[in-house]
Amino acid sequence: MRVPLSWLREYVDLPATETGRDVQAKLITAGLEVETVERLGAGLTGPLVVGKVLTIEELTEFKKPIRFCTVDVGRANGTGEPQEIICGARNFAVGDKVVVALPGAVLPGDFRIAERKTYGKVSRGMICSSEELGMGEDPNHGIIVLPPEHEVGIDATVLLELYDEVLDIAVTPDRGYCLSMRGVAREAAIAYGLPLRDPALLDVPAPNSYGYPVQIADPIGCDRFTARTVVGLDPEARSPIWLQRRLQKAGMRPISLAVDVTNYVMLELGQPLHAYDRTRIDGPIGVRRAEAGEKITTLDGTVRVLDAADLVITDNSGPIGIAGVMGGANTEIADPVTDPETGAVTGSTEVVVEAAHFDAISVARTARRHKLSSEASKRFERGVDPQAAAAAAQRTVDLLVLLAGGTAEAGVTEIAAPSAPRTITLPANHPDKVAGVDYGRETVVRRLQEIGCDVYGQDELVVTVPSWRPDLNEPNDLAEEVIRLEGYENLPSTLPKPPAGRGLTERQRVHRRVGRVLAGAGYVEALNYPFMGQQVLDQLGLDADDARRKVVTLVNPLSDEEPALRTTLLPGLLAALRRNDSRGSHDLALFETGLVFRPEGEPKVAVRLPVDRRPTDEEIAGVNAALPAQPRRAAVVLAGAREQSGWWGKGRPADWADAIQAARAIAVEAGAELLIDADQHAPFHPGRCAAFHVVIDGVRTLAGHGGELHPRVVKALGLPARTCAMELDLDVLEKASEGPVKAPRISAFPVATQDVALVVDQDVPSAAVEYYLAGGAGELLESIRLFDVYTGDQVGEGKKSLAYALKFRAADRTLTVEEATAARDAAIALAAEHTGAVLRGA
Repeated sequence: MRVPLSWLREYVDLPATETGRDVQAKLITAGLEVETVERLGAGLTGPLVVGKVLTIEELTEFKKPIRFCTVDVGRANGTGEPQEIICGARNFAVGDKVVVALPGAVLPGDFRIAERKTYGKVSRGMICSSEELGMGEDPNHGIIVLPPEHEVGIDATVLLELYDEVLDIAVTPDRGYCLSMRGVAREAAIAYGLPLRDPALLDVPAPNSYGYPVQIADPIGCDRFTARTVVGLDPEARSPIWLQRRLQKAGMRPISLAVDVTNYVMLELGQPLHAYDRTRIDGPIGVRRAEAGEKITTLDGTVRVLDAADLVITDNSGPIGIAGVMGGANTEIADPVTDPETGAVTGSTEVVVEAAHFDAISVARTARRHKLSSEASKRFERGVDPQAAAAAAQRTVDLLVLLAGGTAEAGVTEIAAPSAPRTITLPANHPDKVAGVDYGRETVVRRLQEIGCDVYGQDELVVTVPSWRPDLNEPNDLAEEVIRLEGYENLPSTLPKPPAGRGLTERQRVHRRVGRVLAGAGYVEALNYPFMGQQVLDQLGLDADDARRKVVTLVNPLSDEEPALRTTLLPGLLAALRRNDSRGSHDLALFETGLVFRPEGEPKVAVRLPVDRRPTDEEIAGVNAALPAQPRRAAVVLAGAREQSGWWGKGRPADWADAIQAARAIAVEAGAELLIDADQHAPFHPGRCAAFHVVIDGVRTLAGHGGELHPRVVKALGLPARTCAMELDLDVLEKASEGPVKAPRISAFPVATQDVALVVDQDVPSAAVEYYLAGGAGELLESIRLFDVYTGDQVGEGKKSLAYALKFRAADRTLTVEEATAARDAAIALAAEHTGAVLRGA
């Protein structure tokens, strides 16, 4: 919300010495997020005056059209003689009033105006456009043509209100009333302890039966609808400069008088309005839910297909607007059109003004469904004062009568669903208990009255909440208001004193060790949002029955493109890799540890836990039962060079082996033994994919997968060629853990080394052979390492030779040759039994 300080002063008599920075500090103390204070007119100095174009000479001998003008600027130039000015703009004519920067003026951007010879003439000044004066972008890119009633030679900086300060406020969802000058003025009045001139306090005529007919079929979606009619509008009437400038300062573009007035009142009171051309409405105005498949062309010229949940405004022809979001093009106010032959101006002369209150959730969902965020929807979805509709309609009517010469019809339509004031009961000392500060009853009552509440009672207060504060629903909400107005900075700083604990759990220790070992291996941690969309699952090539496709969908997601909780860590990591690669970082190794969400069985609904007492064990168990399984995972992704080239030698690209090695390192930190087998599993390349298993209570359990991504996945996600990835379930590794990782011991006894070469079938994984060799070797085996793989004529077709180095050592003695040989033979025997291995040369 952009708040011009000059406009704010209309409602609050701020001290004349207060600057925008001062007001910013006060409002921040009151809890508003005032992000910046923009100084309009900074760098602009005069003389800048109103001039009248006397003559225009077209200079045609140049490549682009140039005009040599004489402009009457009165006595502003010191002589009273016409000012000669060269100008390239063509949207003005003889007799028009324009804004002239005389020599000596400095425009924004340190653009200095001086006499200069150009195009064979001497130009003594400049005729200005709105962009050159820092007034905002002009869609027509022409110079400013002023209304004819302004006197020649007067100061244009005052006329155009070029000097001002604008506060840019980031309004949080619970403070929707601050999306209006009325709401911000109320906060400023409280902050300065000054009275507020409420612009909504207007004399509004009582509803009667003569107003424009309105029929509401959905009183829940629309609980209040006010309609007023103004006729006899002058189609030539334009928005006055003061109105245009206030809209521009607030970040809105002037369009036409009727539209500008509705936008102005929306900014002033916070109530979105819509103006219909009465001659284009067919029958009564209605409010109902749309029929699935109905279409409407909105004001932005887009044809939109409506959903059955959309709330729409209708007439006999069908939908004429999407309630609370955007009006339809078929009933919009027509722009004035001038007949080139007669000079007559035609346009809308009869206007029906709509001021309604729509359900916030309905508007928010409709706006998201159609990806159509408007100034109206931003306000409705945060909560609009339902009691302000009649005042907003009256304010709009008054301005149209004043500025366009219209006549307000006597008919007043107002349909309102029955409602009672909202009341909250709280102990007078409740804010004291929440804040730990002794405010006292008088302070609590005064602060609640300042925000618009009616307060009754002594020790037990009955508080009637104002209609513009839908966010106040519980005693804690009222306590928060008291605390923020008294100043968060005045709360005492008290450090909590937690009892001594038992330190980190084993799960937490594993999590930290995994992060450290991956960081030590050169991976960079990338933290991603735990959200994803269905599209990425298609891009990963997952089968229709893949368990990862069963997701938990959020009711109110941050992004419609990612409405579900992630079932795998890979989408976020791969998106981070792609983003960094597109920005020039091509050698990447990223990792993430975090939760994924895997629903099981039928969806369950969680109950809302009470806040006035500790939930029972049954209630907590019910909530936990409704939650999806949330296993903790670790994942890595790699692309580009794994080892850089340089004077030391050639580099090496990252490949599937690096991803598998990352899994091995994680398993070591978790104290689990990882079994690695070839597999085919999306999104990995079928020939470069490994499955990771661990043994839990004698049962092989899948812990994850790793390898090189499938080329189709790489193409679909826009990833670098040969991208690799790995994902492991840390909870499964923890269950398979053999206990805390033990520090290595250095033995004083010598090692006995035995090499074995085994011939196995080509499709037997080396990891499987290694696993059974280790199992057969027993406790004396210190380490095992695969140091050679051979395929060729010497081992036969479809076979391969795997050579392992086995190191044996005893902790209490020197091994004999017989002991080492026996351990080796036992290892070979077990490997032969389970893998069909044959000792090479035997």
